[in-house]
Amino acid sequence: MSDLRILIADDHELIRRGVRNLIALREGWQVVGEACNGSDAIEKARHLKPDVAIIDFSMPKLDGPAAAAQITQISPDTSVVVLTMHDSDHVIRDVLRSGARGFVLKTDADQDLITAVEAVSQKRHFFAKRVTDLVLEGYLTGRTSLIHSREDKEKLTPREREILCLLADGISSKQVATKLNISVRTVESHRIHINRKLGFGSIADLVRYAIRHGMISAH
Repeated sequence: MSDLRILIADDHELIRRGVRNLIALREGWQVVGEACNGSDAIEKARHLKPDVAIIDFSMPKLDGPAAAAQITQISPDTSVVVLTMHDSDHVIRDVLRSGARGFVLKTDADQDLITAVEAVSQKRHFFAKRVTDLVLEGYLTGRTSLIHSREDKEKLTPREREILCLLADGISSKQVATKLNISVRTVESHRIHINRKLGFGSIADLVRYAIRHGMISAH
């Protein structure tokens, strides 16, 4: 069997080092690339085509779920595990929607991450216990709020999330257009759609939303 090729994406070197150390304990596993933000993670996945990508939920430029959604599109054979400090409903919902196969809390990484990587590398799923409990509770009680809620109408596309992150990070529409190789008119169109979906009227609203949902860090 060939080596398991793994990409790590986290904006904290200490976390990346910890993940590297865990992976080093497994024979035949190798880290083929590292990224410190969501956009870089997508580019690394595009070129390296890893078997597994371990992605932090909260990263600069593009958050984990948005990066995971794009990685699963550009590299379908790459299975994604999202690492997060939080297990709130909106975090769980975003991860489930992203197409990630794994959800691991950073506080449980020592005991769960290796198991999660093994599972997703075999195209199975691994979710933290709270995720499993919440999803099961939703089905047993007839609630599906984690996946199908009133917020579905407010769901942003991966491109809209990417543009929201960039705008909230203080980048102008013109700079966003240049970075993404699209027209300024297209950026403005996306911005209008974002504001309409989320009911926002200013860039300050975008910034607050992005910080609250872990899409960018508060400075």
